[in-house]
Amino acid sequence: MKSYLVGGAVRDKLLNYPVKERDWVVVGATAEEMEAAGYRLVGKDFPVFLHPETHEEYALARTERKSAHGYKGFTVVASPDVTLEDDMLRRDLTINAMAEDENGQIIDIFNGQSDLENRIFRHVSDAFTEDPLRVLRVARFMARYAHLGFTIADETLALMQDIVSQGEIEHLVAERVWQETERALGEKNPQRYFEVLRQCGALKIILPEVDNLFGVPQTEKYHPEIDTGIHTMMVLEQATRLSADSAVRFAALVHDLGKGITPESEWPRHIAHEEKGVPLVKAVSERLRVPNPYRDLAVSVTRYHLHYHRAAELRDDTFLSTLEKLDAFRRPERFEQFLLACEADSRGRTGFENIEFTQPAIFRDAFKAASQITAQPFVKEGLTGPDIAKAIQKARIEAIKIARKPYLENPSTE
Repeated sequence: MKSYLVGGAVRDKLLNYPVKERDWVVVGATAEEMEAAGYRLVGKDFPVFLHPETHEEYALARTERKSAHGYKGFTVVASPDVTLEDDMLRRDLTINAMAEDENGQIIDIFNGQSDLENRIFRHVSDAFTEDPLRVLRVARFMARYAHLGFTIADETLALMQDIVSQGEIEHLVAERVWQETERALGEKNPQRYFEVLRQCGALKIILPEVDNLFGVPQTEKYHPEIDTGIHTMMVLEQATRLSADSAVRFAALVHDLGKGITPESEWPRHIAHEEKGVPLVKAVSERLRVPNPYRDLAVSVTRYHLHYHRAAELRDDTFLSTLEKLDAFRRPERFEQFLLACEADSRGRTGFENIEFTQPAIFRDAFKAASQITAQPFVKEGLTGPDIAKAIQKARIEAIKIARKPYLENPSTE
């Protein structure tokens, strides 16, 4: 019975990258021996145990054989006869197929260190094609490590394209697709995840609404980058600069879905794309089991991002109505998320990345002023019921008018 540190912990240690979790492989042991030694069985699909003290995961060395579609379609064999090499052979990438023994010695059977030094994602064997989830995992690794100069080996990208062409991606369950996507949204360069998925043909299967944006033109005056898909990736990049919140980044990703269904005869204009995009955002959220807070923010950004861009042009009563529809007075934290996603939309255009926009300040100042209007003064005046609500609304409109006065009108960015 021998234990080896494996996978991401070894990879990230060699990269001098933060190691978030440590996984182990145990060779030469049975499940009974592990439990007798105090390890607690937690794996459902194959034998995985928690260490009695560190609570780190220890999995018995295993082999897998494809037996059905999807990432769960495997027959797993875990026995004392399975070697470390057998276990490493079933892993996805060479950089994830390294192990470290108790002496700190790196065991590198498939030249993972070389690929690590050359910044290459390369599959270990043709068994790579048996698990469609690996397409999303490689894309997610690109989102995480692109800033270090990583690329995908041509032969590995070809296998990813094969997986897609064989229809395997369609067998992935929504929860796993969202899990990988959410993790990618939290990485340094989440746009690279979607770009890689598009490169291998998977984006049009798991997120066709986003894939449809590529090749759709916009008015060059407001969008020098022209292509809506490129704009979307730029917005996601800017959202990442502005916020570490994955919900903000998701809203940035889907805010312009309505442009993907604009009739070509109307190009490059996209009349009412905000409202047309709302059902698409809801459909994506339902299909991928997106959490409600993500969905609700994304719907608000999709529906009202043009109101944000026209912060200096809206009528005062329309401005207040927008704040109310955004539920800003009850949910100020989500209102702030809305502003960040919309600011990313402003900056996600060629030549606009570092411009100082007035819309965030207008919205924040006007909201702050309106928030200070409460019911108490009107109650003291003797007002009751609907009269209080009318008085609050009138006072808030006046407060918004005063707060916005110092700002010059800012032309729409759409």
